[in-house]
Amino acid sequence: MSVLAKIFTWWNGATIGTDLFTRRRGEKVGTDAQGNVYYREKRRGKGAGRERRWVIYEGANDASRVPPEWHGWLHGAFDDVPESHLPPARIWEADYSPNATGTAAAYRPQGALERGGRRPRTSGDYDAWSPDSDAAA
Repeated sequence: MSVLAKIFTWWNGATIGTDLFTRRRGEKVGTDAQGNVYYREKRRGKGAGRERRWVIYEGANDASRVPPEWHGWLHGAFDDVPESHLPPARIWEADYSPNATGTAAAYRPQGALERGGRRPRTSGDYDAWSPDSDAAA
């Protein structure tokens, strides 16, 4: 990635500021199956509170790309690195698929404007409310 791209595009990986901070103060903890790299602060000051943890994405910055086990580690749910105590993968577990919201591949239910905007008429079990019918009661 060029220097100009790193300066002006925060959505395509780490910016220069994040890169410098990571090199100076970060300690690499692990990598997930998608190539995302996880870091924590090398040294903590006295009384600093919680440990600072972050991720550098491989490719586009999309938070849905963080697997559940690493999400728990990032948010301090547990202290150990997830790779040290992961259960074996199950055959029914699906591989990662990117969040398609806002793209042409997004789910569009029947009746959505993007699919023509036609939905089936109601079946007759619905009566619309009107203020006149309420006054008669």
